[in-house]
Amino acid sequence: MNRARRILCVVLSLLTAGCAVGPNYHRQAPEIPAAFRAQAAAENASLADLAWYDLFKDDTLKDLVRTALENNYDLRIATARLEQAAAIAQQARSALIPQIGYQGIAARGKNSFLGSPSPNLGTTNNAYFAAFTASWEVDLWGKLRRLDESARAQYLASEEGRRAVAITLVSAVAQSYFQLLALDEDLVIAKRTQDSFQKSLDIFTQRLERGIASRLETSRGQAALSEVAAQVPDIEGQIQIQENEINILLGRAPGPVPRKSTLIQQTMPEQVPAGLPSALLERRPDIRQAEEFVRAANANVGATIGNFLPNISLTSLFGGVSPELSKLTAQDNQDWSVASTLSGPIFTGGLLTGELRQSHAAWDEAKLNYQQTALNAFQDVSNALISRVKLAESLKEQSKSVKAYEDAVEVSLERYVAGKASYFEVLEAQQQLYPAENTLVQIQLNQLLNIVQLYKALGGGWKIPIAG
Repeated sequence: MNRARRILCVVLSLLTAGCAVGPNYHRQAPEIPAAFRAQAAAENASLADLAWYDLFKDDTLKDLVRTALENNYDLRIATARLEQAAAIAQQARSALIPQIGYQGIAARGKNSFLGSPSPNLGTTNNAYFAAFTASWEVDLWGKLRRLDESARAQYLASEEGRRAVAITLVSAVAQSYFQLLALDEDLVIAKRTQDSFQKSLDIFTQRLERGIASRLETSRGQAALSEVAAQVPDIEGQIQIQENEINILLGRAPGPVPRKSTLIQQTMPEQVPAGLPSALLERRPDIRQAEEFVRAANANVGATIGNFLPNISLTSLFGGVSPELSKLTAQDNQDWSVASTLSGPIFTGGLLTGELRQSHAAWDEAKLNYQQTALNAFQDVSNALISRVKLAESLKEQSKSVKAYEDAVEVSLERYVAGKASYFEVLEAQQQLYPAENTLVQIQLNQLLNIVQLYKALGGGWKIPIAG
């Protein structure tokens, strides 16, 4: 008797303490650097603490992002997946709770009563049966709790996945919008260059008509003009394609994108703190998602271990059975039963062992993927910080180059008109200025894209809802 009491106490302690088979989850983070490469010093503040609507100052861009967050199909698909994961988690959690149901039978048969032989041979009988049923699997070893833990982790992973899609969407809209503004600037430069070449050609033509220039000058001038003019419709086509891309991100049909500002008018934060590398593990949704997958795989190991252990189920039934419907609830016709079942494996031909090995391998894979995802995140931030420094240096030098070429065009044209220089100097200066201006626009664009990339790499919008 004392032994039975001790066993009962152990069982009750297991149930109340919430012990479960398998390993408990412990984070196995990768090696975390003290600071990001190209980061002056580690700091607590981070650019990712800003909401997207505080990061971007352009009202048109803000409207585009809001529309995308409401209508984008990728984000809506991610939301549907999140709802599925929530429903699956609810199903797993329901296994921990007793299940209550009902059943009823109405039958008529000869020499039969509810499908069993009747003692009243040669008679035709009616039979009615109604009852409530209850069943509960005793989670003695914590197998069901491990399954619930796994399902919840999968749900949280889906939630982080949706967040990752939202951050990627915000970044994609901003990048596409800035690229559109850069194309607008390229078009302005192309048309301005076209006008410049047209003025040079007009001068060459006038001098040819006065007999002080040759057709070589006008031919070269016309060729240079046509070459630039041919790029104008190409840039216009790129602008329309870029507008279509933005509209698809916004979940609407291709069409124009209204804009009120230029690339040069865009303003971004001057200070871009990267924060602590260790905080990145808590901010980046892809890292958090990878960790939830580790947690789920860890719980699945416990669940597969539970398959080796005995399974205890409790069932009960209470109702009534009667040959007359009106007497179904009479006390003499009550039908009840209480049962307990014990089941477990003895020989499965290696099935359970294979499942256990598979769960361990999946657990190892999830841990490695988590560590790889974290390392990639450190690289993303470091790359963005390095690019920020180098782009600032490039912008400074390229601005000097454009200014020098502008002066060269002006001086060469003056010298040509005064008869102190050949037409070649004029065309060469103009031809060198055009790509230099385009390169300057590309650097200015890259600086804006760099801020967006850094914001995304840091897991932007960490403490403030992404939807705004």
